[in-house]
Amino acid sequence: MSADNSATGAGTGTATPPGPAPAVLPPLHCLRLTAPGPPRLAALPTGTPVWLVSRHSDVRQVLTDPRLGRAPLHTPDAPPLTLTPNLLDDPNGLLNIDGVEHQRLRRTVQRAFTPRAIARWRPWVASVVEGLIDELIDGGSPADIVSGYTRPLPVAVISRLMGLDLLDSKRLEHWSDHALATTAFTAQAIRTAMDEFAAFGAEVVAERRAAPGDDLVSGLLTAAADTPGVTEEQIVTLVIGLVVAGHETTMTSLGNALVYLLGEGRDAWEQLASDEQSAAAATEQLLRVVPLGDADVLPGLLRRAAEDVEIGGVRIPAGSVVAADVNAANTDPGVFTGDLLTELFSPLAAPMYTFGAGPHHCLGAWLARMELELALHRLARRLPALRLAAPQEAIDWRRGLLTRSPQRLQVAW
Repeated sequence: MSADNSATGAGTGTATPPGPAPAVLPPLHCLRLTAPGPPRLAALPTGTPVWLVSRHSDVRQVLTDPRLGRAPLHTPDAPPLTLTPNLLDDPNGLLNIDGVEHQRLRRTVQRAFTPRAIARWRPWVASVVEGLIDELIDGGSPADIVSGYTRPLPVAVISRLMGLDLLDSKRLEHWSDHALATTAFTAQAIRTAMDEFAAFGAEVVAERRAAPGDDLVSGLLTAAADTPGVTEEQIVTLVIGLVVAGHETTMTSLGNALVYLLGEGRDAWEQLASDEQSAAAATEQLLRVVPLGDADVLPGLLRRAAEDVEIGGVRIPAGSVVAADVNAANTDPGVFTGDLLTELFSPLAAPMYTFGAGPHHCLGAWLARMELELALHRLARRLPALRLAAPQEAIDWRRGLLTRSPQRLQVAW
């Protein structure tokens, strides 16, 4: 989950581009990642030149060096980054604000996402997990684990955290898919969905001002009132960004992890069930190795150089767009020597950058970790015989988004 790192209206929310069906897509953990090396020039889908940075130490520099920022990506002279602008391109978003202004806006919500704050939610999240597994079992085998588990879990958590218990999950799915779309929808469809989503965010903000509660939005508004310089537009964008980030990447990570664990990693299922510590270690390794999306859609976490900067012995000129390839960095053989099969329950050899690093490190990292740990451990404990009901080649993937995960995933037990 990240509103800071690095979804009713028409349509079903199904993220599949129009036209002929594409070739069968492999699971993301089967993709051959970029071999880490010195920064090199490539191009974004828009044709904009981009410096690809892939070594572990170089990626950390990109994510932490103040000369490489997010805000310069959206100045009037900035080159086009996406074919169809989505929520991540909003200059009012926390993701696209740097420096003091970024710190000021981030402080309005960061206390809700500290490890201590998240720990208080653990018993309740565990109860949600158990309730969803009960419903899955009651519904009988086989079942679609996406609609029954990987999607409703993070939606329930972020809805409760933000006081949105009455939010229609179909509306949320529709908005989220459009918020992170690349080619799945037209530019006009994305604009329309984002206008609807922003109107929803403004309505929630107005309701909480009128009747504050014990929820994240009310806390955000209280903090913002004491923080000079935070605009109404920034608050609304932050609210809808948190709604999307609070469930989208967790759903994606959980679905992709299950594809691996019920396939090549099936031998680990018994140990996952044994204790939460094993599940916590496996969660870190899965987050490190299994990407959230395809590199040809988004080659990395983007930054733009405010001045000339040297990275890995290569001079990057001022104004250049730089992509920190966290997937390559997370598997850099100079840092991580084992593979997922042998290292699944081992401590990380070095920090992984799935949640980013530096000022824009993902706000919701601890929440996402907790949800994944509990979801994997409790599912393995309750359903020791869980298996894929169809071969991986038959998986229906969500396509045309910044993230890729199963649209449906049939399992049996």
